[in-house]
Amino acid sequence: MHTENQKTYELGGVLYLKMLQQGCARLGNNRQAVNDLNVFPIPDGDTGDNMTLTIESGLSQASQLKGAALGEIAGAASSGMLMGARGNSGVILSRIFAGLAKSLAGKEYTDTQGFAAAMQAAVEEAYGAVSKPVEGTILTVVREGTQDALPLAGGPLESYIGALLHGMEYSLEKTPEKLQVLKDAGVVDSGGAGLLQIFYGFQDALLGITTDYDSPAAASHSMPPVDFSLFSEDTELKFGYCTEFLLRLQRSKVDLDSFDEKEIEDYILGAGDSVVFFREGSIIKVHVHTKTPGDILSHCQRWGEFLTVKIENMTLQHNHSAFAEPKESKRKDWGLVTVASGAGLADAFRQAGADYVVEGGQTMNPSVSDFVEAFDKVAADTIFVFPNNSNIIMTARQAAEVYSAADVRVIPTKDIGAGYVALASFDPSAGEAGAIEEALSQAASGVVCGMVSTAIRDTVKDGISVSRGSFIGFRGDEILSSAQTRNDAACSLLDSLRAGEHDVVVVFSGADAAEDAPALQAALGSAYPNTEFIFHEGGQAVFDYIFVLC
Repeated sequence: MHTENQKTYELGGVLYLKMLQQGCARLGNNRQAVNDLNVFPIPDGDTGDNMTLTIESGLSQASQLKGAALGEIAGAASSGMLMGARGNSGVILSRIFAGLAKSLAGKEYTDTQGFAAAMQAAVEEAYGAVSKPVEGTILTVVREGTQDALPLAGGPLESYIGALLHGMEYSLEKTPEKLQVLKDAGVVDSGGAGLLQIFYGFQDALLGITTDYDSPAAASHSMPPVDFSLFSEDTELKFGYCTEFLLRLQRSKVDLDSFDEKEIEDYILGAGDSVVFFREGSIIKVHVHTKTPGDILSHCQRWGEFLTVKIENMTLQHNHSAFAEPKESKRKDWGLVTVASGAGLADAFRQAGADYVVEGGQTMNPSVSDFVEAFDKVAADTIFVFPNNSNIIMTARQAAEVYSAADVRVIPTKDIGAGYVALASFDPSAGEAGAIEEALSQAASGVVCGMVSTAIRDTVKDGISVSRGSFIGFRGDEILSSAQTRNDAACSLLDSLRAGEHDVVVVFSGADAAEDAPALQAALGSAYPNTEFIFHEGGQAVFDYIFVLC
């Protein structure tokens, strides 16, 4: 680092890693404040958690390359965030850092102008990841902040980051003027607020300020306990080994300028399955399932040396799986993956035909890595994915993009009802994958799904006055009822949804509604004698009732 009057004019890998560490610490320590900026008045605020877990995943991977060049640190952080991304905010955050990594690739150092150019690349990458960018979100905050800081790109990095923060702060304050939903809720955009915390951490690192933070990602490197009874002297190795490693290409073995990494990728694809493959500068990251990890490691040493290696017996992983039964290793034509929280809800999806249920939903969005693990276990040529939450669709799509072992198609189900009906309608005889995908999407689009949850604050929305602690009934983001008891809110909701015009209504009762569900079932039977109500103990959190009107 070259400094003049305590100012920084050169950014290298060591400093960038410190910036990532402090950015993660700042966000982690303020994650609940970011969570609390949720727009809808139910306990669904998880933006702070999603962004923190995403950057932790990137920091965890980058920390394995301490002392490496700037481009390699940036690449490792980007790769880790790609696989650890959760929720829409986490996916967009991972794309911001992917843009930074692409611009910084191959560089040992950069100056302030180089970092400003990388920020512009980050904006382009983030906007490119969203099919219909919405202003007044994290996208606006990073774009406007980057624009405002451009005049300072010729000076020290501290001045540039200070201007970047000033622009982001101003942009964040104005987000309610761009999005009516934020203005109505009286909050600023939560994703933009989370991004601001990360860049506060960047500034802290430049100023030599250290913030304490116990990162769960750092603890994840400890060796997990092994249940030796799961693999005895007589157990057959059916599932092979989940093998992951970082390989640094060596100049003594390859010409770094002309080497085509496809030579390694082609070998890996022929030696195993469930392959995920990245190259960032001179670093190769590999994830592969194989019964002979030693052969792969020995072969790959032809091109470089290992920085990290992780090998796990997948028989132990399958035996520990709580949300899906172990699958036979024989590959099949079609696979169905869905997302749900609550044991009863997961079981209902399995009975409807799901091969694997990814644990997650409101307040606990799964990561890209969680989806990749699910795709591995399904072992099908074509996999249809039902996210069942609007905040999980982008994550599922990112997982589909990085997964090369199957044709993965995401059905954009925004709620449990759409996912449940669409999955149950799966017909493998409907034609080729494209025709089946279209049929599943059509089945999902016609579903009416209503939910009941507890209000976490006073508000007036959609003409309905809501008090904190009351129960609200809603469809999508429209509140249709409010009452002091969950059953009253449910009955009013079903009136609004014209339940009597439907032949069947499937009801999933939540973890907190088990005692009230029988009384609701009796009341609905009397109110709607021509409609059949099928009750399931879903066990889900957040939502007291989920109604699927068929």
